[in-house]
Amino acid sequence: MHRSSIVIVTPALADANNGNWQTARRWARFLTAAYRVRLAARWDAGDEALMIALHARRSAASVAAWRQVNPARPLLLVLTGTDLYRDIEHDAAAQRSLALADRLVVLNALGPQRLPDTLRGRCEVVLQSCSARRPLHKTGRHLRALMVGHLREEKDPLTYLRAAQRLAGRDDLRFDHIGAALDPALGEQAAALAARLPAYRWLGALPHAAVRRHIRAAHVLVHASRMEGGAHVVIEAVRSGTPVLASRIDGNVGLLGEDYRGYFPAGDDAALAALLQRCRDDPDMLSGLRAQSDPRAALFAPATEAATLRGIVARLLSPHPGDCR
Repeated sequence: MHRSSIVIVTPALADANNGNWQTARRWARFLTAAYRVRLAARWDAGDEALMIALHARRSAASVAAWRQVNPARPLLLVLTGTDLYRDIEHDAAAQRSLALADRLVVLNALGPQRLPDTLRGRCEVVLQSCSARRPLHKTGRHLRALMVGHLREEKDPLTYLRAAQRLAGRDDLRFDHIGAALDPALGEQAAALAARLPAYRWLGALPHAAVRRHIRAAHVLVHASRMEGGAHVVIEAVRSGTPVLASRIDGNVGLLGEDYRGYFPAGDDAALAALLQRCRDDPDMLSGLRAQSDPRAALFAPATEAATLRGIVARLLSPHPGDCR
């Protein structure tokens, strides 16, 4: 039986080792049983039946080329953090991608609220997923916090660094930091802090399997982003039984829930430091955060994400694709 072909256009391939690549690779795996799927950084005029494009601005050239060559073939556009929460407001190419897409996907439950009213009817939420992992043993001698994310402005690593400096007098707190220095200036600040504060370790970029081990071993994951579509690292923490302290932005609230008690205002290192101290000093703090996040773990199961994605693709490739518009 002939299988329809799909191209997934992602501005980041394997060498980037970032969220966009992880999403594209996982979606390709979910779809290969029923479709022929290939990954590409840019569409090269292939004869696919469907394009899935990640990022409205960075994939804009591929989106426009696809629609010009294939005016009747479906196009699914996935809105990640920087395009959903910045680019679509100001960038003409990103706005054109929105107009050309048959369906839009956002990666957190609050994402549709960022779209114009005229586009929300075309939008669907797909919560990303990962396998469940058991937490690793955690020492009682100190609390180990972990931040995971490449060092760039949107991830706001400086809030984490400043919180660590505020807590430099606590010898029972440790701070690990994973991520490549995409901004060299931020990398210099991380290296300088590591040199003068023994409790802070900048581990640089690590393979995904190693990152998962660090998440499972940490007492708490810190996610300080100022802009986020639906951070996979937050999902990995929830699926590993590791509590999360997160900036109160839509991309985090749309994963963890409005009433979650582990939020701090974006950019507020004093509030983050206070939460970290509570995680160490209040015996009920970490267990309370887990009691809130553990029931949400099922939302991020691979079977759930796969079923949602396959349903969207099947409707787009149905004999009446116009019904999806």
